[in-house]
Amino acid sequence: MKKTFQTLLARGWDTPVLLSLSLALLCLLASLWGGAGLQRTATEILIRITVVVGLYVFIGNSGLMSFGHVSFMCVGAYGAAWLAVPPEMKAYTLTGLPQWMAQESFGALASTSLGVSLAASLALLSGLVLMRLSGIAISIASFALLAIVNVVYSNWDSVTGGTSSVVGIPTTVDVWGAWAWAVFALVLAHAHGHSCWGLQLRALREDSVAARASGVNLYAVALVAFVLSGALVGLGGSLEAQFLGVVNPDAFYLSQTFLFIAMLVVGGSASLSGAVLGVVALSLLVEVLITLEQGVTLGSTVMRLPGGTQEIALGLVMVVMLVLRPDGLLGRAEWKLPRRKF
Repeated sequence: MKKTFQTLLARGWDTPVLLSLSLALLCLLASLWGGAGLQRTATEILIRITVVVGLYVFIGNSGLMSFGHVSFMCVGAYGAAWLAVPPEMKAYTLTGLPQWMAQESFGALASTSLGVSLAASLALLSGLVLMRLSGIAISIASFALLAIVNVVYSNWDSVTGGTSSVVGIPTTVDVWGAWAWAVFALVLAHAHGHSCWGLQLRALREDSVAARASGVNLYAVALVAFVLSGALVGLGGSLEAQFLGVVNPDAFYLSQTFLFIAMLVVGGSASLSGAVLGVVALSLLVEVLITLEQGVTLGSTVMRLPGGTQEIALGLVMVVMLVLRPDGLLGRAEWKLPRRKF
């Protein structure tokens, strides 16, 4: 047992363990003392953690910025919806689906699996092209991917319902289910980061010339991270579809892109712990601002912030962080147990 614990510490596994336990405490508090509203907020935070951890796998390890990852979330959400929606509703709203898909309604695990598989497939196909680029070119091309997916899903009426929302998705994701998937994402991201693929990718981030001279294949290691990242973001999309019970292509576009990147940057894009911290901090800030926008009664006075205040506040937070702490709240630090001799 002692040797096993030393091995876990040496490999940094205390980080995902501590993060998982902290999130479990959040779920426990929401379940025991929180009402439906608090449980809903906790579930949303956990789904966002899954998505932002997915962003961290590629952006954090490579140092390359991608604006197209929310397109994988869109694909994952619709993939889950295609299987989960009852057949009688598909007959009216999703008339272009294959027969085997249109005539059956599948469970949560099968729906989630399809969403993740489609997102990973899109990440692989697009990554074969995008990973041949570098620097700002990847950022621009990834944004083009986001725009293309949004246009396709907004106009593919027979399969996605176009700009109309797909409704009737069974809401099977609760706070503990979201926690389990968030832990899965944390473990997978940590395992990748400490594998030869993750280490080589970070070597390229730190000094690409030295890494290339050492024989690191930039294209291969970046593609692996991009596909894994896309799969985890697609997982977040699948979970959101089965949490909200409705999907719409406009929900997976610019506002979501900005929010998730802000969460990663504020927490620390090069830190797994920072990715989680950024999600929790900005999610709580957004909830407070939404409440203030709806109005708070103080005696006989109703105080209400103007609509759109949350977007302005997020922008200001991003600017302040980039000026004062460009590496984020945690920088490259991870949440670890104190090291000591055994």
